[in-house]
Parts: sequence; C-alpha cells; structure tokens
Amino acid sequence: MEHREKKFSKVFIYAAAIVGILVIFGAVTPKAFGSITGDISTWVSKTFGWYYMVVYALVLAFCIFLIFSPIGKLKLGKPTDKPEFKTVSWLAMLFSAGMGIGLVFYGASEPISHYLSPPTAKPESKSAMAEAFKYSFLDYGFHPWAVYCLVALGLAYSQFRKGENGLISRTLRPVLGNKVDGTTGVIVDVLAVFATIIGVAMSLGVGAVQINGGLSYLFGLPKNVVVQGIIIAVVTVLFLYSAWSGLSKGIQYLSNLNMILAGLLLLVLFIVGPTVLILNMMTSGFGDYLSTLIYDSLDVAPLNKQKSDWLQTWTIYYWGWWMSWSPFVGTFIARISKGRSIREFVIAVLGVPVIISVIWFSTFGMTGISVGQHHKGIFKMPPETQLFGIFNELPFGTILSIIALALIASFFITSADSATYVLGMQTAFGTLNPSGFVKIVWGISLAAIAYVLLLAGGDTGLAAMQSAAIISAFPFSFVVILMMISLFKDANAERKYLGLSLQPHKQNINSTKEQQSHIPR
Repeated sequence: MEHREKKFSKVFIYAAAIVGILVIFGAVTPKAFGSITGDISTWVSKTFGWYYMVVYALVLAFCIFLIFSPIGKLKLGKPTDKPEFKTVSWLAMLFSAGMGIGLVFYGASEPISHYLSPPTAKPESKSAMAEAFKYSFLDYGFHPWAVYCLVALGLAYSQFRKGENGLISRTLRPVLGNKVDGTTGVIVDVLAVFATIIGVAMSLGVGAVQINGGLSYLFGLPKNVVVQGIIIAVVTVLFLYSAWSGLSKGIQYLSNLNMILAGLLLLVLFIVGPTVLILNMMTSGFGDYLSTLIYDSLDVAPLNKQKSDWLQTWTIYYWGWWMSWSPFVGTFIARISKGRSIREFVIAVLGVPVIISVIWFSTFGMTGISVGQHHKGIFKMPPETQLFGIFNELPFGTILSIIALALIASFFITSADSATYVLGMQTAFGTLNPSGFVKIVWGISLAAIAYVLLLAGGDTGLAAMQSAAIISAFPFSFVVILMMISLFKDANAERKYLGLSLQPHKQNINSTKEQQSHIPR
C-alpha cells in the first residue's frame, strides 16, 4: 500500500504541476501563451504531419487485422466473465464518451467549411460538396476510433485478462518489463493524465461556447466569459452529481439520454431537411471515402500547397486532437467492456460509431449547405451559432434548437462525468472504483481549467488549448505505438499457447486450456 501511495503521489503531483503552470501562464499572459503554443503546434503539424498519417494508418490496419486473426477469439477478461452492461447501453456509452460535443459542434459547420474552402476543388462547386462529405467522414471515421480501440484493448487486456492495474504504463510490460513499475511508468502515466486533462478541458470549453452561442441566438443573452462561466458552473454541479452517483447509474443513464436526444434531433432533421439529397450524398460520399481510404490515410500533399495547408488546418489537427483524447476514451471504454471478445469489441468500436457519424454528418452537413445556399448569411456565422441559424430556417426551428442545447448539455455532462472517473483511475493506481472525493476533485479541476482558459482570452485561450492538445499528443503517440507492439506480443503468445486458429474445431479442442490459468508473461 505504501508503494502504491507513493506512485500515486508522483503521477498526481507531476501532472497537476504541469497543468497548473500552463493554466497560470495562460491566465496571466494569454497572448504569449497562445502565440507560443500555436508556434509549437504548427511546427509539430508541419514537421511530423507525415508521421501522424503513418501512425494512424498502422493502427487502423492493426485493428482490422485483429478482426480476422485468431487473436480476436480471446476474451477481455477471464473465460467465465460476462459483460457488465447491455449491448445497447454499452454502445451508447462508448459513443458518447468518444465524440459527444464534437458531433454537435462540427456536424453542420465542418461540411460547410469544406464546401466553402475545399482541399482541392473550386469553392462552392459540386466537386467541393463531394469533398466536404468525403473528408468529414475521414476526420470522424475509422481512424480516430482505431486509436481509441487500440488504447482500450491494451488496457482491458492487461487489466482484466492479466490482472494488471488499470494504468496505461502497465500495458507496456511485455515491451518494457519491470521498468513500468519505476520512473518510466510514471512518465507514461503523467503523459496520459496530461493529455486527458488538456483534451477534456478543451472539449468543455467548446461545449460552453456553443451553449452560450445558442442561448445568445435564441434569447439574446450576451456572448462572453461571464455567461460561459455560469454555464460551466451549472453543468459542473450536474456532472458532479452524476459522478457521485456511480458509473452504472450516472453515466449509463446519461448516455442513454444522449442517444435518445441525438436520435430525435437526427430523425427530425432528416425529415424536414432535403431527405433525398441527404441519402444520395451519404451513399456517394461514403463510397468515395471507402474507395480512397488507403490513399487519403497516407496523403500529405507534398506537391499541392492548397491541400497541404488544408490538411494542417483540419486532418492533421484532428489526428493530434484524437490522439490526446485516446487515453481518456480508451480508459473509459476499456472499463465498460469487460467480458467481451477482442473481435466483438473491435467490430463494435470501428463499426457502430462510424456508421452513426456518417449518417450524422450527411444529415446535418447536407441540410446546412442546402439552407446556406438559399440564405447566404448562414455561411458567415461562427461555428457556435451556425447550427441554430440553420434551425431557424427550418420547420420547428425553435424546438430543434432547444433539443440541440439539451443534447450539448447532456454530452457536456457525460464527457466530464467520464473524465472524472478516468482521471480518478489514472491517479489512484488504476483502481476500478475511485472514490467519490477523488472524482469530485478532478471534476472541479476540469471545470476550473476550462473557465480559466476561456477567461484567458475567449477564442484565444481555446485555440491555445487546441494547440496544447496537439503538442501533448505527439509524445503520447510513441506510447500508442508501444501499446500496439505490446498487445500483439502478449496476445499472440497466448493465442499460440491456447492453440487458437481460424478453424472453429481447434478452439473447441483447446477449450480446456482456456479454462485454465492464463499464460504468464
């Protein structure tokens, strides 16, 4: 116990110190903070953009390999373990944690932005519209979920099958050995905690800004940090209550609510929007996305400045953002996935959220572009109010806007709720049940960081945090690579020990081994 407390203290103190310094720096000198982080982020994106593309492509290829490999038969847990949550609730929880606010914020605004400023086509042309959906699907498609899947698999496999603590550092034992119990392990866990805090705080800032934008558009409330601070305070009370009530009650109920509100909003918009055009663009855009997936996964456009600049602004920026979110999402969906097979897990994580994202962006994006073509003022709106401007031009616009605000708030609560749980795990030696007090401390800290960043300069502070997310993602990407190697090394050794193969009868022959103790590392 003494050893555990000491290790916990190091991770907590180092991560808190780094975040505290950045927040104080950002609050005191927001312009300098934004300038420095922006310059570093730009340098990372331009210098290592190719590296991000290669890493994401390799991770996606590895996840697809697991689906067809005998390794996929292994269970994330003991042979007798059963899933803790029903499949519908499980899918809702992993989806809400993984995307949430981003879908509502960018669902219409990203396709519109690509339509107005496409990577290669002429702006506002038919080709630009095709590119708008193809690249929206790329940014929210298989690649981010592959990274989430890999991190979650590494954690779930080492924790539930090998009996390790729920720390990211412990997933690297097959490669680093006992070094994960020392300074190396602390560094890995600090990187994970830091990336989690930065990514989640940025998302909470985005949520507060959009809620403020909606209230301003609908009711004339001012758009400033005071209102945003009140929004953060109110939502903080709600998600702290949810966090205190426990994982199975709070997050599960809220995740189900998210799916109901999102499904309702999506259905109504699909009906009142250009339905046939939505279906046509969804089919064509997804086909275009799949047909060029390999090329787009590795294309950094070295000979096309227009597309190269566009990639720096969008895809490579997203790759950094998703990487910084992966320890948060990975830890959470690993926790809720005990008892499921690797194959079942990978298919669900790569399939369901991607399909929903394609439907969502097709519906919101095509509706937004169609409305904007008839009401040019929509194209000039900032992203946080653009969605509400679109709703205003549709039947039941006010009702849609109110549902959207409720959905943003619900996603806000779910993401923050999940984050407090994950941070509690990461700073309490990987315990599956961090205390309510620990979760509340992290919840208040996240809210305070998000507000300080907005207070530090509004969009400047938020942009600085986006840059910080990209910066924090770069060193963590090396951890992700090691996790991929470690998972394959360990799982493949166990696959050989159990004699698993693609032939079903061989699994039956070796069922006795599966019931026995697992292969030691």
